[in-house]
Amino acid sequence: MIKRSLIVCLIFLCNFQVIQGQDRTLLFVGSFTNKKPDTGIHVFDFNTKSGEAKLLSAVDSVINSSFLKLSPNGQYLYSVIESQLQTHGKIAAFKIDSDAGDLKLINMQDCGGRNPAHIEIDKSGKYLAVSNYTDPSLSFFEVNETGEIKKFDEFFTFTGSSIIKGNQDTAHIHSSNFSPENDYLFLQDLGSDCIHNFKVIENANQKMSLRKAGAIKVKPGSGPRHFVFHQNGKYGYGINELSGKVSAYALVNGNLKFLADYNAYSKKQEIYRSADIHISPDGKFLYASNRGPSEDSIVIFSINKNNGALKLIGHEPTYGEHPRNFAIDPSGKFLLVANQFSNNIVIFRRDVETGKLQKLPQELTVDGASSLQMFSYDNH
Repeated sequence: MIKRSLIVCLIFLCNFQVIQGQDRTLLFVGSFTNKKPDTGIHVFDFNTKSGEAKLLSAVDSVINSSFLKLSPNGQYLYSVIESQLQTHGKIAAFKIDSDAGDLKLINMQDCGGRNPAHIEIDKSGKYLAVSNYTDPSLSFFEVNETGEIKKFDEFFTFTGSSIIKGNQDTAHIHSSNFSPENDYLFLQDLGSDCIHNFKVIENANQKMSLRKAGAIKVKPGSGPRHFVFHQNGKYGYGINELSGKVSAYALVNGNLKFLADYNAYSKKQEIYRSADIHISPDGKFLYASNRGPSEDSIVIFSINKNNGALKLIGHEPTYGEHPRNFAIDPSGKFLLVANQFSNNIVIFRRDVETGKLQKLPQELTVDGASSLQMFSYDNH
């Protein structure tokens, strides 16, 4: 009897250790809150076997926490706050408790302009670049070792316009991306149809600053919005909101050389509203989102790693309205889409061989869901 009890106990302990040792994947959801204080950030435990998600915590009393960005080490979450208001937006820093799935506010800083739309973090996790859309500008912040954001060190403003009235009457900085080697920062200017290039400078004290290094003009009426570099460091891809096209570039000596355009929509539209773009963790497939007005979809391309060319695989409906942003989980097995206007997050299982997507029956309901971030934590 004692032996049997001992065996049962050992089995229990072994199973407990396996469970304790499993990686945990957290899903962070940022939302528009209709310009008033409300629950704006949700944290879910995401099951990378079933694709199911369980709510762990939420951050309330925030306004329009519409874009999130994780630090490279997954310890901190940064969120724009008070976007799309008539006053300056802010950026907030949160400490992540990966065991509890909880967020603790560290501090907030003024962005220096209206409507912060995007956050980029350098590879070291020590610097943040915030793109301000309505007041076309870039705020450049230093982050200390505890994740706290200091007041911005540098602030750049932009002017310009292009051919589409209403959308391109002035410059609009929509996003920025550090190059794979962390030596350049590229800014997507939707209003001026150009990509601004900044050289990253490190002084003797290893403090980083930015220096303007030129601009890459894109086709008039494109509206460059988001961008992603390929893992091999040779190519980059931009999604153009107003033309509904994906532009492929070669990264050559710190500059972008245009290669080709590819249609993101399945059919010709009178108005295009392409939004987000990501590459699968294995570097084989590229995905981009289209936000109506008559097609809410994810376009799927395969990537030729030798020359950067894209090949259309197909389109998948997002089963919701206005897919503003989406995310691929760290395992590469799932793709999640935030449909902002229909308040739902749709979960797809991703075929790693073909790149195609299969909708799962479960989905999440989050009001105004607009930004997704995911990270896998080692709980050994």
